[in-house]
Amino acid sequence: MMTDNAAIRSAFERNAQIVMARPAVAQKTYVTRVHIRDGLTCDIEEGPWTLTADLSTTAGGNAAGPTPGTLARAALGSCLAMSYVMWAAQLNVPLHQVAVEVQADIDLRGMYGMDDIPAGYSAVRYIVSVRSPAAPEAIRRVLDMAEAHSPYVDVFRRPQVLQRHLHIIAEQE
Repeated sequence: MMTDNAAIRSAFERNAQIVMARPAVAQKTYVTRVHIRDGLTCDIEEGPWTLTADLSTTAGGNAAGPTPGTLARAALGSCLAMSYVMWAAQLNVPLHQVAVEVQADIDLRGMYGMDDIPAGYSAVRYIVSVRSPAAPEAIRRVLDMAEAHSPYVDVFRRPQVLQRHLHIIAEQE
C-alpha cells in the first residue's frame, strides 16, 4: 500500500466535520509573496516554504528554477494526485500507485504580443495512471469525486476574479 488510508480518511473526516460545524473556519486568504532578485529570477515565499522560479537562459533568465508554467502545471498535477488519494481513502478504494501527467498546449507568440494570440494555454490535458485491485467503476468514482472537489481543477475550469492593486513607491533622484 502506498499510503496510510486510515490516517488520510481520519484527517479528511475530521477536517470536513470542522468546516461543516464552523463554516467561517473554511474561509481563507492565502498570501504568497514574490520578489525579483536577479534579472528574471523570482524568490517565492508562503509560510515556511520558499521556492525559486525563473526562465531559461535562452528566454533571458538565469535558469535558477522552474518556470511559472512548470509550477502551474505541477500545482494541477499534484492537486489531482493528492485528491485521488484522499478520495480513495474516503471511499475505501485501494490505490497502489497514482501518476498524473499534465500536458499544456501554448502558442508562445502570445507571450511576445504577436498576432492577437492569447498568452495562455489553448488546451490542457491530464493523463491519469492508477494501479489498483479495485473495479474500474470504483476507480472512476474516486476520480470523478476527486476532480469535482479539486481546487486546481476548479481554478483551471472556472474563470477567476483577478484584480490588480498597485503600490508605487517614489524614489528621489
